Amino acid sequence: MEANILYDLEAPKKPVNLTANTDLIQQAKSLGINLSSTFEKAVTDEIRLVKEKQWREESREGIEAYNRRISQYGVFGASLRKF
Repeated sequence: MEANILYDLEAPKKPVNLTANTDLIQQAKSLGINLSSTFEKAVTDEIRLVKEKQWREESREGIEAYNRRISQYGVFGASLRKF
């Protein structure tokens, strides 16, 4: 499975009940927007954002320690660079 896939694309579909603004639904339908695929994309995007936020919080200490080390000692091999 690819790293950017957040869910099982082969899982069966399940009907769900949602509520939405009727004018919004009417406009989407009149423009030929597929509500199911739009919903899946929006939920996938939101899951990605929430997981990224969680990862940043879980990794905060390590990232801060790494940044302190780089600030103090610099990047390995920096003195050998020709650019």
